[in-house]
Amino acid sequence: MKKNKVITAAEAIALIRDDDVVTTTGFVQSCIPEALHAALESRFVETGSPKNLTLVMTAGAGDSKGLGTGRLHHKGLLNRVIAANFGRMPKVAEAAKRNEILGYNLPQGVISQLYRACAAGQPGLFSKVGLHTYVDPRHGGGRVNDLTQEEIVKVVEVDGEEWLFYKATKIDVAFIRGTSADPSGNISMEKEALTLDVLAQAMAARNNGGIVVAQVERIVDDGFLLPKDVRVPGILVDCVVVAEPEMHRMNYGVMHNPALAGQIRVPVTGIAKMKLDPRKVIARRAAFELPPNGVVNLGVGAPEGISSVANEEKVTPYITLTTEAGAVGGVLASGSSFGAATNADCVIDQNQMFDFYDGGGLDMTCLGMAECDEAGNVNTSSFGGKLNGCGGFINISQNARCVVFAGTFTVGGLEIEIADGKLNIIQEGRSHKFLKQVEQNTFSGPYACERGQPVIYVTERCVFELTEDGLELIEVAPGIDIERDILAHMDFKPIVKAPVLMDARIFRDEPMDLLSDLLNLNLSERVSYDEERNILFLNLEGWNARQKSDIDDLRKVLVDACVKAGKRVNSVVNHDGFRISEALYDDYAEMIEYLMEHYYQTTSRYATNAFLRLKMQEALKKRGLAPHVFERKEDAHAFLERADRVNAAFGEDPNEEAAAA
Repeated sequence: MKKNKVITAAEAIALIRDDDVVTTTGFVQSCIPEALHAALESRFVETGSPKNLTLVMTAGAGDSKGLGTGRLHHKGLLNRVIAANFGRMPKVAEAAKRNEILGYNLPQGVISQLYRACAAGQPGLFSKVGLHTYVDPRHGGGRVNDLTQEEIVKVVEVDGEEWLFYKATKIDVAFIRGTSADPSGNISMEKEALTLDVLAQAMAARNNGGIVVAQVERIVDDGFLLPKDVRVPGILVDCVVVAEPEMHRMNYGVMHNPALAGQIRVPVTGIAKMKLDPRKVIARRAAFELPPNGVVNLGVGAPEGISSVANEEKVTPYITLTTEAGAVGGVLASGSSFGAATNADCVIDQNQMFDFYDGGGLDMTCLGMAECDEAGNVNTSSFGGKLNGCGGFINISQNARCVVFAGTFTVGGLEIEIADGKLNIIQEGRSHKFLKQVEQNTFSGPYACERGQPVIYVTERCVFELTEDGLELIEVAPGIDIERDILAHMDFKPIVKAPVLMDARIFRDEPMDLLSDLLNLNLSERVSYDEERNILFLNLEGWNARQKSDIDDLRKVLVDACVKAGKRVNSVVNHDGFRISEALYDDYAEMIEYLMEHYYQTTSRYATNAFLRLKMQEALKKRGLAPHVFERKEDAHAFLERADRVNAAFGEDPNEEAAAA
């Protein structure tokens, strides 16, 4: 006989035993099985059971005020928590800080992928995510307090490379959530904003001999759900609980929005224009790093402003925004709906999104920063006595091809005025963000350098770049005094060589024409030709080569200029403030090789950045080219003059070959 799996929340919770391992779904304020959390809290308060539970979860699932997993704070209910985020259950975080419960803070993507390992009966997960951060057992192993002693993360070596092995924790009970269920327990998610890890969580519990409890908003008849609409098959589900509407909101701020659920597409007239304040200044500067036709992830806080700037500058059609929760494309939601997207192209499971991120699929990410130190390490997980957690930060920051950290320079009472194209500090923030050493290492600057990962740190008043020698000040806002407004409010002295002014357009309350920059439409304006001296000048100051198409665009502009000159030219290139992706040095050198073969007589270049000079010299030598990369402009010009005299003395006329060609 077929079993009707629909029962009450109280009946479902009665099946949980003391010491069980419980996992629950939810992302920030979305897709939370609130009725199940409330029933678990109620049973424990009334009976003192079930007690000593282990809670396993990925992202925070609550409103930070007591809802969601915040309901599970009662003493004795939890014995251990393995989570990526503690910030949305502050009382549980406080218990961990007081050594009242065991706790581990692991990367969100790792926990998400561990569900699959559990489901497959595997002992754990191999990953490079977390190396050289506080998750690395050499730096704490993700343990959040002294009470927690067991190591669940190990360093292992495979074929000469270091990996982390994360031990899987077997699941006894899984709380999942869907929209509709039939009496057999088949679950669909047509009105949910995200699918998250519900299938993997259900399979992990079922294959461990545990139970799966699904919260839904309605019961449908057998055969009503189309097979491809069923996201969790009934063979994995033990109990179905129908929740009251208030306990089954799309998120705590929205009852239901069909556009976020992908049920309809709505006209998007544009995100409201941001006022010109520090947050917009930061977002504008960070937006200059957006990779055309690239895939991007944005964190909460200051980075969210990039969506608005991209919309204002009409850049949105040229980038694809994603969230770690699984949304691809569309307009990313904020506030209580963060993690979802209006008019998304698709929504994939969270563990699959982290597969994409971990494999290098992200072209760029912009993330917040609570603390930063002289080595470029960043802390967002534990600071100021507060256990916040890393969320997906470690997965995303370690594996994106380009990383932008964004936030105000100081915090706590900071007041800034932007007028006449300048930035003025009215009142400085009470607390420094740039410290000698971060409290906890959520991102390793030295490890990023070792892997050649481009990293910059954007604030409202300046920009730093990560180098092998530490943080280098590369840009300063107009109106800012380096000594008074920057160095005086840092606990270390960064490298200061030849910082340039931040783009003046950032500080004017008018469109920046960002699209022209990102698509290199104005690249030809960087090239000039002195016919009398036969010198082609290329000014790459402040230009950013993000992807190979940028090198292709530059090649075309230079070839056009050389053809117009009608003969071989001498070339001088200004690389001050020039930035290039680590993967593009060889492409850049190949372009120079081509130009030397067909159009250049002699070329020289200069850059104050020692690291850039070194990498450029290495790339050119690899192709058998004389590097001619100087520190000063004067030296680059002097080289050209000497080369010209040598050519004249030996009676060489390289232009004849060019004319013949």
